Amino acid sequence: MERPVVQTSDTSRGAIARLLGMVERGGNRLPDPATLFALLGVAVLVASWIGAKAGWSVVDPRDASKTIAVQNLLDAQGVRWILTSALRNFLEFPPLAIVLVAMLGIGVAERTGLFGALIKLLVAITPSKMLTPALVFIGVCSNVASDAGYVVLPPLAAGMFAMVGRSPLVAIAAVTFGVAGGFSANLLVSSLDPLLSSLTEGAARTLDPQAVVQPTCNYWFMMASTPFLTLLGWWVTVRVVEPRFAATDVQAQISAGGARQGIAALDAGERRGLLAAVIALVLTGAAFLLMALIPGGPLTGQVTRPGTTSQVPAWSEAIVPMILVLFLVPGVAFGVVSGEIRSDRCVARRMGAAMSAMGTYLVLAFFAGQAIAWFRQSNLTGVLGVTGGEAIKALGVGQGSMVAAIVLVVATLNLFVSSASAKWAFLAPILVPMLGTAGMPADLVQCAYRVGDSCTNPIAPLNSYLAVILIAIQRWKPDAGLGTLISLLVPYSLAALLAWGAFLVAWNALGIPLGF
Repeated sequence: MERPVVQTSDTSRGAIARLLGMVERGGNRLPDPATLFALLGVAVLVASWIGAKAGWSVVDPRDASKTIAVQNLLDAQGVRWILTSALRNFLEFPPLAIVLVAMLGIGVAERTGLFGALIKLLVAITPSKMLTPALVFIGVCSNVASDAGYVVLPPLAAGMFAMVGRSPLVAIAAVTFGVAGGFSANLLVSSLDPLLSSLTEGAARTLDPQAVVQPTCNYWFMMASTPFLTLLGWWVTVRVVEPRFAATDVQAQISAGGARQGIAALDAGERRGLLAAVIALVLTGAAFLLMALIPGGPLTGQVTRPGTTSQVPAWSEAIVPMILVLFLVPGVAFGVVSGEIRSDRCVARRMGAAMSAMGTYLVLAFFAGQAIAWFRQSNLTGVLGVTGGEAIKALGVGQGSMVAAIVLVVATLNLFVSSASAKWAFLAPILVPMLGTAGMPADLVQCAYRVGDSCTNPIAPLNSYLAVILIAIQRWKPDAGLGTLISLLVPYSLAALLAWGAFLVAWNALGIPLGF
């Protein structure tokens, strides 16, 4: 069995563990995440006032005749916008609909016992030594369903580790690295590929009007990155993260989460319920698949992503309601067959219980939605994005070093501007033509961007899904704060930045095609 190195005191855990412990203790002294977003909003307002007074601006890379100037949100017009858009900023907070709608189905699946039975089955059929890499691998591949992995996987992973007597926090860290740190990698083409390639193609056509950048232009590298990141996440988990927790810490976490240690056998009701759930999942999934494949079906063709001009597959815009149905139908099937559901009221009560547990998240979502919208409205995002691109341009080094510089600068920018498409919308028109004149192909520039953008996703303060991860952690460690979360995930981000960046440089140096 894959076992952590169990330590008995802080002094015996090594310098790295002591340093991460200091990060956790310091970070947990920070205010509540909702307060932090409120403070961030105040900082954005002040920065917008300073930037507007100082005349901060940059040339818009998409149209050289225009400039992007910082807008003052503290003048009369800015204050009016803040007050009149507050409700819209909350409702349009990116993860709000995903989390709440998905939780309606997930809540039913969890509270009917489907998740518990599924965890028992997964633990029983997965070799104990492979639990960690399996979680990281599933996390990496989950981005084919957009951001759903942030919501679905942490509680499942924590339950699996608790059942075998391992730290649930470690499981959450490992699967979060897969979901967030491996966001660009996958064995399949995801909705992110056409979104980014369309921006890259537009930028490339400033040099060559006939340039074509396919959604599969990074496919080979991203496919190879999936096992690479799985192994990397496995190593960091076993060597750095898990040894931090002594046996007493693990037992305290398992007790706090109300889980039972030990691999319990499935009873007859659970076995029947799982069979019914599988049948329901297959039938429901087949229905959605037919909608996406049959010519003229509801989910065929391309649609314009709201708020952008990007064309994306229709099915990718239906991910959230599909997740709701794909959890709700099997959850109900499991509950009916196992005897947990006896009427429609049972389903409604379980949905209500799932929503009642999201109160803390709603408070955070309000303040986070305001801060992020203010940041965008002030144009500070555009100024930061263009300035970062110019910083790469000023380096003037060879191709390998330039790739590493792109990864590093983008990883740093990602701490302040978390949206992958928003950053690339500003950076692509700068980096692609500039580096193209030096002989660097557009697909390589895009690939370097994707690596840098993914590495720091697990610790990006403006990654709005970190609140979801923190709530999952607090089930097992009620006093956990942002320091706990950051100390768990910093080792993964640093390892990915160094190792994945070097992997791309070596891949390019060997002349291996990035995609097709």
